[in-house]
Amino acid sequence: SRGDSAQRSAGTAVMLVGKNKRLTKSKKGSRKKALDPFLKKEWYKLQAPSIFSVKDCGKTIITKTQGQKVASDGLKGRVIELSLADLNSNEALSWRKVKLCVEDVQGYNCLLNFHGMDMTRDKLCSLIKKRQSIIEAYVDARTTDGYIVRLFCIAFTRPQDNQIKKTCYAQSSQVRSIRARMVQTLSDLGSSKDLKGLVKDLISAPIGEQIERECSGIFPIKDCFIRKVKVLKKPKFDVSSLMEWHTDEGTDVGTAVAPVAEEGLVAGAGGRL
Repeated sequence: SRGDSAQRSAGTAVMLVGKNKRLTKSKKGSRKKALDPFLKKEWYKLQAPSIFSVKDCGKTIITKTQGQKVASDGLKGRVIELSLADLNSNEALSWRKVKLCVEDVQGYNCLLNFHGMDMTRDKLCSLIKKRQSIIEAYVDARTTDGYIVRLFCIAFTRPQDNQIKKTCYAQSSQVRSIRARMVQTLSDLGSSKDLKGLVKDLISAPIGEQIERECSGIFPIKDCFIRKVKVLKKPKFDVSSLMEWHTDEGTDVGTAVAPVAEEGLVAGAGGRL
């Protein structure tokens, strides 16, 4: 009947109001106090290899060791990109970027190893111009200590001396010949040394100028650079080989000796003035 249904609806309304009253009560301690996430983190120093003049090259942050999650395991394998200008204190090399990888953690020091090399975008864009040919080559080489590296090279054609014509495009056969010379030079460079010696040559030795001289008989080229270096494969991790990267290469030249004063010659039996 209508009366019964009205009573039931009134009863449900009372129950709903009761539930809402209970929900509106404030719960103490339900909201946790916001903590600063940096309180759970710690800083580690980055140690660059000894072939660079600056050893302390920066710091990195990681969450502290907690239970099964060890901080040093999270650091290993991190790749840090640095400018060669900062590593060698030479602003002229600011266009060269170096990638270093965290190989081992000793205390609060992260020991870095070479991981790759690149050029900045603005340097590369400044080299590309109209009315010239771009010649690029790459080669995979295995170093004597078991690293497989991929070397990329780039060069640009230039007008000959006293040339009147505006353009200096190379024919496809000339481009192929220059590329073959590039590949040969890069493969000889990569396979003749260990990774440490290769990185030294890439940083200091003018490999681009050497390629320019070798290819000058085919077509005059300019602005030849090792554009990029990638480490494709590494040998099994060895602490002793890593420590060779971080030991100074000072050769033992002995201690200084005071000069010996020459004694005056005395005339005597068999003696000469």
